Amino acid sequence: MILSVSRRTDIPAHYSQWFLNCLEAGFVYSQNPINPSQISRIPLSPDRVDCIVFWSKNPAPMLPYLSRLSKYRYYFQFTLNAYYKDIEPFLPSLEERIHTFCELSERIGKERVIWRYDPILFTKQYTAEFHLQNFRLLAERLKGHTNRCIISFLDVYPKIKKQISLLQILDPPLTEKRFLAQQLAKTAYAYGLEIFSCAEKTDLSGLSIRPSSCIDPSLISSLAGMPLRALKDRNQRKECGCCESVDIGIYNTCPNGCRYCYANYSVPSVQKHIEQYDPSSPLLCSRLLPEFQIRDKEFPSLLEKQIRFF
Repeated sequence: MILSVSRRTDIPAHYSQWFLNCLEAGFVYSQNPINPSQISRIPLSPDRVDCIVFWSKNPAPMLPYLSRLSKYRYYFQFTLNAYYKDIEPFLPSLEERIHTFCELSERIGKERVIWRYDPILFTKQYTAEFHLQNFRLLAERLKGHTNRCIISFLDVYPKIKKQISLLQILDPPLTEKRFLAQQLAKTAYAYGLEIFSCAEKTDLSGLSIRPSSCIDPSLISSLAGMPLRALKDRNQRKECGCCESVDIGIYNTCPNGCRYCYANYSVPSVQKHIEQYDPSSPLLCSRLLPEFQIRDKEFPSLLEKQIRFF
């Protein structure tokens, strides 16, 4: 089983103690996002978890506890943009996040910290020139601390249309997006970075930008030292190249407050969930109710641990 921690909320930034407590307990409860009364009990022992994929904009709170992950394979998807507070209002300063990125890389290895520069959005302030300049500055600061960068252009989901409309988002023509992507690729390679796209609908063919698998079977196989027999995740968009995983996050729980985020539907809903946060509970930001149905879920290992001769 590959554990996704998490596409739905920033667990390393805000709920790292909860997650570490769940690891110590050996299980976690995962709530069905469609039917919240359905709860799955997910085993977390090292022999059940093939790899943990962390997603975060600020994993600094987890840095003091990395030793507690020593029995697990894991890597980080670290989103590091250069937007101001109007877009990413509650993140630490850019300088602090760059420092966290570099420290994390030095402690666990640059191959296990992947830089995400996404989503790329356009306004009168956040122009192509803005992205080119700041991407170059970030690439220079992160040189030697990561091997790859993942980019994507903003997808406007129905649930975020209202908050996005307040930002007066622009939709430049395809030619402008392709030109920007081409320049970002040139910059990335100049600083020793491979560059990939994430579930990207924009045609980037011929620009030396390959589609990525953020939950990447080849990287996980490399960390494990053995092949991984994983299928494409059918719960993700068709453009997504990720392999199957189990996500333990809950929507409407991320305090980062990023204006483009698809995982938070409304500020009151987020606040309601945060008020229920209990680091000793096996369920994130939600109370267990009598009507909840809890089922044990068994997930076989996806690693091919036996030597194959043919």
